[in-house]
Amino acid sequence: MASAITTLAADAPTLSAANTGFMLICSALVMLMTPGLAFFYGGMVRVKSSLNMLMMSFISLGIVTILWVLYGFSLAFGTDAGSLIGWNSDYVGLSGIGITELWDGYTIPVYVFAVFQLMFAVITPALISGALADRVKFGAWVLFTGLWVTVVYFPVAHWVWGAGGWLFELGVIDFAGGTAVHINAGAAALGVILVIGKRVGFKKDPMRPHSLPLVMLGAGLLWFGWFGFNAGSWLGNDDGVGAVMFVNTQVATAAAMLAWLGYEKLRHGSFTTLGAASGAVAGLVAITPSGGAVSPLGAIAVGAIAGVLCAMAVGLKYKFGYDDSLDVVGVHLVGGVAGSLLVGLFATGGVQSDVAGLFYGGGLEQLGKQAIGVFAVLAYSLVVSAVLAFLLDKTIGMRVTEDVEVAGIDQVEHAETAYDFSGAGGGAASRNTAAPAPAASKKVDA
Repeated sequence: MASAITTLAADAPTLSAANTGFMLICSALVMLMTPGLAFFYGGMVRVKSSLNMLMMSFISLGIVTILWVLYGFSLAFGTDAGSLIGWNSDYVGLSGIGITELWDGYTIPVYVFAVFQLMFAVITPALISGALADRVKFGAWVLFTGLWVTVVYFPVAHWVWGAGGWLFELGVIDFAGGTAVHINAGAAALGVILVIGKRVGFKKDPMRPHSLPLVMLGAGLLWFGWFGFNAGSWLGNDDGVGAVMFVNTQVATAAAMLAWLGYEKLRHGSFTTLGAASGAVAGLVAITPSGGAVSPLGAIAVGAIAGVLCAMAVGLKYKFGYDDSLDVVGVHLVGGVAGSLLVGLFATGGVQSDVAGLFYGGGLEQLGKQAIGVFAVLAYSLVVSAVLAFLLDKTIGMRVTEDVEVAGIDQVEHAETAYDFSGAGGGAASRNTAAPAPAASKKVDA
């Protein structure tokens, strides 16, 4: 008996300084993605609502952080209750956790796991905001964010990643958030815009990005931070799976960008910077659920397929008449669905698990499981998000007035504008404050 106890003690995980440091860096990288998303979205809107777009992303860092500490971590990763939600009173306020207490079966502290997952919770509602540009009251958005993470994100995170969650137990593969993050956010965006309606001038007025350099900067920050998002989701790299995910993240993103640009050139005749940025994000989205299950060649296929599908999907809003301002549905929902389902085709069975997809002799079983996960999350998020938006719209109102929307939401909602042009270009303000010209100069001019 004594030898058995000694053996068990020897096999128990111990804190790894290397993995802990790695995960703290990954957490910081994922945090950087939210400001990156703010730049990405902020550059894509018209100048009169660019600050509002930045704030709709940035405020998530405040709201979700507090709710996560108070009860979100407990709901998402506490002890399972009925396969639908978790709860652990020790996680409430993060008050009952020892500083060296390890996360279940891993070599990192619970605190590190909690802060890593917090950053996922932060960026997910921020993704939704891109679909609502130009027309939502900031106070209503703040309230929606708090309600949405509580009744949608926290439960879905438990379904997908929590021990005992029903999709986790079913065997749905979602390495880093194809269902829990991207399908969840994309479906929510669709639900909300169907309730609040279109922008004034949709399909009539030009609504071009005001700053493509900001868009490219945001896309670059997202690409950079996504390495932490994806590679960090293995919670260490003792067996090399995280390294494979890192490589696949780069490969799929490159393939998707090239595929989007190729489609764009054939369809519209140009290679655009907006297309390059959007294609890169589409690849990042698609490889998020699948990158731990496929080879680098599979990652090329996943990225290329997602790049083309998302490039095609962004135009559907004009055909069907829903105003997805910055293509959250076209990129995050479609890209998340594609990446999640492609696991069932391209999983090699030799990376994160021995589960093989159809093209590697695994049959259709995993594809079926992936489809259940995809459509369960899509349906739940779509319906509940639409209900939340409807209730808020009928009580406090979700939309600004038409006059505010036309004039620009920044000045009314935030009492600021993104750029100050009052002293630029020799306008009236600069002439009025300029020193008078010397008499000699006046004589020469005359």
